[in-house]
Amino acid sequence: MKMNLPYDMQQLEVDIPDENFVCSLVPEEGEQAARENQATIVEEALAHPIGSPSLEELVKGKKRMVIITSDHTRPVPSHITMPILLQHIRAANPAVDITILIATGFHRPTTREELVKKFGEQIVEKEHIVIHHAFDDEMADLGTLPSGGKLLLNRVAIDTDLLIAEGFIEPHFFAGFSGGRKAILPGIASGTTVMANHCSEFIASPKARTGILANNPIHKDMLYAAKQAKLAFILNVAINPEKEIIAAFAGDSEKAHETGCRFVAKRAEVKKQPTDIVVTTNGGYPLDQNIYQAVKGMTAAEANCKEQGVIIMVAGCRDGHGGESLYRQLKEVATPGELLARFAKVPRNETAPDQWEAQILARILDKFTVIMVTDKCDPQMILNMHMEQASTFAEAMQRALAIKGPKATVSVIPDGVSVIVR
Repeated sequence: MKMNLPYDMQQLEVDIPDENFVCSLVPEEGEQAARENQATIVEEALAHPIGSPSLEELVKGKKRMVIITSDHTRPVPSHITMPILLQHIRAANPAVDITILIATGFHRPTTREELVKKFGEQIVEKEHIVIHHAFDDEMADLGTLPSGGKLLLNRVAIDTDLLIAEGFIEPHFFAGFSGGRKAILPGIASGTTVMANHCSEFIASPKARTGILANNPIHKDMLYAAKQAKLAFILNVAINPEKEIIAAFAGDSEKAHETGCRFVAKRAEVKKQPTDIVVTTNGGYPLDQNIYQAVKGMTAAEANCKEQGVIIMVAGCRDGHGGESLYRQLKEVATPGELLARFAKVPRNETAPDQWEAQILARILDKFTVIMVTDKCDPQMILNMHMEQASTFAEAMQRALAIKGPKATVSVIPDGVSVIVR
């Protein structure tokens, strides 16, 4: 069985023996191509806000406003959405002072080159853009989260007359779905707040999983943070594997988001068909630019892999591990199980940076062998994190079959971050 899988900025041709191949987990329902002009989809959403006055009504009379947007690790089509938002805002209030705030969460700062790739040169040159720093920026104290952690948010977003956000909705491996309230927490939150929300107790919750919002303790904190920040309006889009907009949802930060999540869930669900070996990806660049992000795609494979099976993770990882803390936490233990036992004893307010990512990765490594397919980062780094490395897919498949036997069953999840395995 030959197929192409997204890898970095290209397509990787892979070949799986026909006698081993069982299935490719791709959603049966949903539009894979944009049904019309992408800008038109966005305009329609803004013309019919969900549970909210229009953006034009909200911006009237305001002196200052902030638009939160995602950073370089998210494929939000801001080159389409941001010009439309700016046009609507300035048509209603030409004098309003606009700041674009890049929600980096716990990620590294976005570079100018990445901003140009995201927005285009004109917006980067003409607009006031601020990049969030989880530990360096002055934070506004908004009290306490339902979980008990401190709610500290970027003061730029709080000291304004109107706060809105753009983003995209996809399945998320512990928040249920991306988008909406995640622009606030973790997007523009203090590292202290992010760590309390991403504590080991919450990460271990069976409700903190892909596609689950109900009774998800992490989601509950995030909703509260968005309300306290007075996030007044969102524009969230759904995209296909080609990163084209296939739907847009605008309006109230909770109601519009919930509508978008229902749309995405319907088109993302795939039926579980457990196999000995699961091949998955992170959908290519920018989501596969480091191991930190690649953990997300691994969780889809985790849901479809038989106990003690093998996960083949196809990801470029051109930025390496993507988190020094993640790397060191894995490197400094003898086994992933040792790390899980250690995390179980860490109090909520003593969560370490990247602990959540390390916890999820350790959970996967404790049950499965993970082979990373990449020729763009240091093989020793991958080995130090208790994974195996293969420079080619053929090498990875040969090794996986050697581990599970020549009759091992194989399934493929072409885009692990965009599916919900039920």
